[in-house]
Amino acid sequence: MDLVIRGARVADGTGGPSYTADVSVHEGRIAGIGRIPGGGRRTLDAHGLVLAPGFIDMHAHSDLALLRDPDHGAKAAQGVTLEVLGQDGLSYAPVDDRTLEGVRAAITGWNGPGDDVDFDWRTVGGYLDRLDRAHGGRGIAVNAAYLVPQGTVRALALGWDDRPAPPAELDRMRRLVAEGLEQGAVGMSSGLTYTPGMYASGSELTELCRVVARYGGYYCPHHRSYGHGALAAYAEMVELTRRAGCALHLAHATMNFAENEGRAPELLALLDAALDSGADITLDTYPYTPGCTTLVALLPSWANEGGPQAVLARLRDDTGAERIRHALEVEGADGCHGVPVDWSTIEISGVGDPALAGYVGTRLDGWDTARGLLLDDRLAPTVLQHVGHEDNVRAIMRHRVHTGGSDGILQGAKPHPRAYGTFPHYLGRYVRELGVLGLEECVAHLSGRPAARLRLPDRGLVRVGHRADLVLFDPDTVAAGSTYERPRTLPTGIPYVLIDGRFVMRDGRRTDVLAGRAVRRTTPPG
Repeated sequence: MDLVIRGARVADGTGGPSYTADVSVHEGRIAGIGRIPGGGRRTLDAHGLVLAPGFIDMHAHSDLALLRDPDHGAKAAQGVTLEVLGQDGLSYAPVDDRTLEGVRAAITGWNGPGDDVDFDWRTVGGYLDRLDRAHGGRGIAVNAAYLVPQGTVRALALGWDDRPAPPAELDRMRRLVAEGLEQGAVGMSSGLTYTPGMYASGSELTELCRVVARYGGYYCPHHRSYGHGALAAYAEMVELTRRAGCALHLAHATMNFAENEGRAPELLALLDAALDSGADITLDTYPYTPGCTTLVALLPSWANEGGPQAVLARLRDDTGAERIRHALEVEGADGCHGVPVDWSTIEISGVGDPALAGYVGTRLDGWDTARGLLLDDRLAPTVLQHVGHEDNVRAIMRHRVHTGGSDGILQGAKPHPRAYGTFPHYLGRYVRELGVLGLEECVAHLSGRPAARLRLPDRGLVRVGHRADLVLFDPDTVAAGSTYERPRTLPTGIPYVLIDGRFVMRDGRRTDVLAGRAVRRTTPPG
């Protein structure tokens, strides 16, 4: 054996009771579980540690971070062995030169401008290949799967305009989604409060979901509202995927803003009714109350029409800027989930221009400051939005189809602590300290259940023959080190992480191993 792990408490990812066992690893896979006599080339004493399948981050924004940073300790140190990229309907494939320029500008706040990245791909397959040959062909820090981003597809087919898709352009979008799935994407994402994805009608989305269903993928929407009309927005996603016969995975599912305090049970009742009728639904959440997005995303959809340069032009024009202010402060912009903005809840978490660093960590005092910052930083600022409710967070994480997703934006001087702390925060805060979830149940939420959603037959469980993507943590000390004040602090109590049987974390320190690869959809089209 390459490795024998002795005396671990095994939480195998099913949610069943944990048990004590030795686990052997050979050639990247789990070779034995039980009492294993003899040793391997390496033996690890795991007494006092829990051995679990590697955690799967169902909602990640590491699309460029994996290419620029071989260490990627933000995720490796949490026990994450697989991330799902291409989220919220905007990412870097499929594109042409024109679309790539617009996408890079639109999501600078998520991933940086990308000036340090060679964008030598244009297709989904090309991007996945680029992950595999990153860092001189050594690969990436953790595994990565990809969702076809519906907003990027719409920008490629129609541009950034708010208009219905005529038949020829709808056909092109269908082909683009199909090509992305054929090249290895696991499904399709949307960002329905982001342009241009938000311009798609329900019928347009249904047609694209029919393509996703044919390939055995799933639809992952950031739906049209997490504030005013949130339940109606969830119901729209349930209904359109029902019509399309497509699996549904609800991104960062929560109920935010004052009008939704205590209303998580209504959402869960909606989902339970659909599940009981045969719907295939899962969801992910992060274990924190504030959200995180870009400042420009709060603007009304009409202000974003035409792409980033058009937004900047409207912001420079006093008449256009006043219309935007009125939509935000009086009407409740669709980009701000239909709720009139409360500037005191908006905290600047990152800027693109170092000269503006003094804004980081401050709350906005009104529209004039927000407008000036958007112009001076060319739409790059990211924000924390303090609009969540702890009772909703706890209720949703208990649900039978819940999985974990960090929604971790790694950019900015003061990112959301979820980027560095989501998975140990579940285990330390919500398992050990609060008892909201049992340990074995929580491990299943973070490993076995997401692997099943991704239809990965050899990941997510501690099983003989499965890939040796494993994490060992101390249940008594595991905790997120990241805080709102020090968001880049690494977690404690996770000494070992393996991908394909290779240590990416050993004795609590990141090794130089790059064992991650692109994980491609393998389900044949139906």
